[in-house]
Amino acid sequence: MGAASLASALALSGCDLAPQYQAPTFIVPDSWTGQAPFAKATPATLQIPTDWWTLLDDPVLDDLEQRAIAQNADLQAAAERFVQARSLVMKARADLLPHFGLAFGATDNKQSADALFRYKGATTQTDEFYGGLASWEPDLWSEIRNQVRMQKFAAQEKAADFAGARLSLEADLATDYIALRGYDAQDAIYRQSIAYYHKAVDMTHTQLENQAAPRLDLARAENRLYVAQAAELDVRAQREVIEHAIAILTNTAPESFHISPRDIFAFRQVSVPVGIPSELLQRRPDIAAAERVMAQANRSIGVARAAFYPHISLNANGGFDSNGFDLAKLANSMWSYGATASMPIFEGGLRRAALQYSWSVYRETRDTYRSSVLSAFREVEDEQSRVRLLRQEDVQLKGAVDTALDMQNMTMTLYKGGLSNYLDAIVAQEAALDARIAEVQVAVRAEQATVGLIRSVGGGWNDRLLPTPDETMTFDVLQYGNLHFPKPAGGIAPQPPEQFENLVKGTAVQTSAH
Repeated sequence: MGAASLASALALSGCDLAPQYQAPTFIVPDSWTGQAPFAKATPATLQIPTDWWTLLDDPVLDDLEQRAIAQNADLQAAAERFVQARSLVMKARADLLPHFGLAFGATDNKQSADALFRYKGATTQTDEFYGGLASWEPDLWSEIRNQVRMQKFAAQEKAADFAGARLSLEADLATDYIALRGYDAQDAIYRQSIAYYHKAVDMTHTQLENQAAPRLDLARAENRLYVAQAAELDVRAQREVIEHAIAILTNTAPESFHISPRDIFAFRQVSVPVGIPSELLQRRPDIAAAERVMAQANRSIGVARAAFYPHISLNANGGFDSNGFDLAKLANSMWSYGATASMPIFEGGLRRAALQYSWSVYRETRDTYRSSVLSAFREVEDEQSRVRLLRQEDVQLKGAVDTALDMQNMTMTLYKGGLSNYLDAIVAQEAALDARIAEVQVAVRAEQATVGLIRSVGGGWNDRLLPTPDETMTFDVLQYGNLHFPKPAGGIAPQPPEQFENLVKGTAVQTSAH
């Protein structure tokens, strides 16, 4: 009879009160703005490699990215949050299994022989006992199972958060590095202009000595020199600040970190395969994380529903109890077993409020998920616009630079021959310097927009890289070793933080010739 009841309870434990879950299916455009109707292409042309920064063809950037991924403290912290979420999976699963324990103890009591109303027995009494305890709650309404599933989905969410943190780290580092190379190029332009202005000052000084030019020309020439020198110092300050930021991203103290400058701003131009809008839902870590939050909220409805039904708990204990040390006798044995059942009758709407709350939370997560999708679509469109238009702008500015340099050279030649005043030369010099600086700044923004576009389409990530729900579990029921660092899942492996505490070793970064 008892075995039949247990079998019935186990059969009922498959009753799942959570609503059937299915992620929303959005109707989205077939192509991006400005993109031709999607045509089938080879897989290689539609995929971005996970080490996407190698497309820029810069060995120094490659080295920095590898350092950041291996050593960045924030990224390692994100990996530990994933491990913590996996531990909560195991904690929730523990409630599905019977719990066993041991209990033992001893007491020794002595009464006063002259105590009033003393019990007429031995003045000294001892009691020793030992035994076992067992308890189990059949999961009749899948309340515990839904809690386990919620924790598994939460662990998958943390895995997606880790992927998002890694992508942000990679993109931030690449963006900062591109900015640093832009400052290098601007500094080189200012140094060239300063050398040119020095020659102009010498020339006007000679013209003044020969009474071929007024003192005003010398003042104008010196003014241009001082302004350029001040601007060059400002660029150097900005470069140092961005270099410090890169040092922190690579787990390095700024005081011992340096990237050798490079005069030419040059990166390989990358054509980013953006695919079609519907693919974006599988390629963005933040969208995957939002979907996993929604799946958790769906399961919480099942937990709230289960609270309306009876809960049964089975308990048993047994052992030996005696007032001496001769315990292990059948006559000294003791045991008890039983079951308890509880069911709410009237609680003033407490459980109904919890159920209503869980439904509202679920709807909120669907709204948040839709918002995440729309924001991702906007980011892709924004970055595509920036890449396309900034590259066109850069082409125009290169033409402006060529004409401005020609104008600068011609006006200086005319001034030297006495055929033009120095004001024309000043205008030409300002135009040349401004055009060269503007061209570099736009080139930097175009490369950063390329990085932004890669980031907005997921940086080569795919939701198939998430660990499966079962892969979020970290140990077997009877495993008691190798718990310090669980087996990696989803490609996420936390590292001992002690190995990254040397913040000055091997931190000099040498540039390669371009």
